[in-house]
Amino acid sequence: MTVASVVLGAGRGERMGGDFPKAYAVLAGCSLFERSIATMLEVPSISIVQPVIGASDRELFATNVTLEDPRLRAPVVGGAERQDSVAAGLAALPAEVEVVSVHDAARCLVTEGEIVRVIDEAREYGAALLAIPARDTIKRVRKGAVVETPDRTECWAAQTPQVFRRDLLTEAFEKAAAEGFVGTDDAQLVERLGVSVRVVRGSERNIKLTVPEDLAVAERWLAMESSS
Repeated sequence: MTVASVVLGAGRGERMGGDFPKAYAVLAGCSLFERSIATMLEVPSISIVQPVIGASDRELFATNVTLEDPRLRAPVVGGAERQDSVAAGLAALPAEVEVVSVHDAARCLVTEGEIVRVIDEAREYGAALLAIPARDTIKRVRKGAVVETPDRTECWAAQTPQVFRRDLLTEAFEKAAAEGFVGTDDAQLVERLGVSVRVVRGSERNIKLTVPEDLAVAERWLAMESSS
């Protein structure tokens, strides 16, 4: 199966601060966007890497992502919502792509091994995502009051990549668009088709860099690994 990776960096990421989108924040001398793309390019089974950027970010991308690899395609422009950006990346892929991995550029510490495992699971079952078990007790809250405490052993925190057969992902996006539904991740859209999404255990390392403090955490991960 031909696999493509759609890497999302179109969000503005206001909580990170700064005058530019967080995908271009620098971690140990390299932008988050470039780190994520570079890791995707380490995976032999990925034939295409398709970046998705903000409408005004072409120069930023060209300056901060300088990788040279024939599998890396020119970026396409995303939309107002994450869902719009995934749809733009999906639409840009050539017809021969059968499996699509969707990854947030802000999760730039994902490992090659994690990517390989979730792709293999999706190839076998059609849909899979990385996730880690919840550490804390989770509360469902409505209007400031707890309405449910789900069993913590059944609660996992979703990560990316999330990987799907292209036909399933396309159908899920078409259904969501027709019904005006906006999900919080791609797996949620596929779940609405009645498809079972497999869970592949990720790692605490694969954090989503959202606020400046997260950069310090990521730097500590890299420092520990370089010293070991």
